[in-house]
Formats: sequence, C-alpha cells, structure tokens
Amino acid sequence: MKALISSVQQFARDEEGITAIEYGLLAAVVAGVIGVAFNTLGGTISTTFGKISTKISTYLP
Repeated sequence: MKALISSVQQFARDEEGITAIEYGLLAAVVAGVIGVAFNTLGGTISTTFGKISTKISTYLP
C-alpha cells in the first residue's frame, strides 16, 4: 500500500505531464481561434479573390 501511495505522490509531483497538457490546451485554443477566423472571414476572402480573378481575366487574351 505504501508503494501505491508513493507512486501516486510521485505522479502528482511530476510536472512533465502538466506541461504537455498545457501545450495541448494551448494548441486547441489556437486551432479554435484559427477556425473561427476562417469561418468569419471566409466569405469576404472568397469574394475578394473572385474580384481579383475577374480583373485579371479581363487583361488576359
């Protein structure tokens, strides 16, 4: 039983796992922000590139 308690205490003091979880949460937040930005700006960007494409195609033979 002492070995189990000792193992749990050692696991609780180990900070490498906590760092990995923090990086994972940070990556998830960044991915979420990028997703929201693309979703919000996607139509505007598509319209802008469409206009540019139309302008360029008028100059091509």
